[in-house]
Amino acid sequence: MSDQQPNPYPSGNGSPGSPSYGYPQPYPAPPAYQPTVGGAGIPSPAQPPAMPPGPVPGYPPAPVAGAGAGGAGLTIGDITIAGDQIITPSGTMPLRGAMWNATDFSRTETKMPTHAIVLAIVFFLFCLLGLLFLLMKEKVTTGFIQVTVTSGGRHHSTMIPATDQNTFHWVMSMVNQARSLSI
Repeated sequence: MSDQQPNPYPSGNGSPGSPSYGYPQPYPAPPAYQPTVGGAGIPSPAQPPAMPPGPVPGYPPAPVAGAGAGGAGLTIGDITIAGDQIITPSGTMPLRGAMWNATDFSRTETKMPTHAIVLAIVFFLFCLLGLLFLLMKEKVTTGFIQVTVTSGGRHHSTMIPATDQNTFHWVMSMVNQARSLSI
């Protein structure tokens, strides 16, 4: 532009090709809360709790504190909660303070199957009971449920295919369990 009509929207440092309005932003600093892979975020006690002198007959031995920790607690699509972190294909996120959302993008249609029409025509020619085949209906659910999680400055979304009408309720129960773990 000429000197008589300067640019009304100059960039931050005035050089061409530099980002303006603070975009792109640098990658956020790691969170103050650092998750651990080993367990549920609870430090193991310095001394194991007092146990009875011997095993109680008829019962299996008591588990040792910290043994077996670190397994996957919950999996929703490709999102896994293990210990005190959320593991996704795009990286790990802290579990504490995570925000979970689920959106239903499925639909259920009720339609008459093709074989019912064929049977109604064939049996109508032989007897009038063939019209009862027109009462046959089938429900077909298509679509998916989107589950998103945001934590530690990161965001991940996954799609779960809807196989029937109860898929959304099943996914919501898992999302509610994940919400209770992230408090």
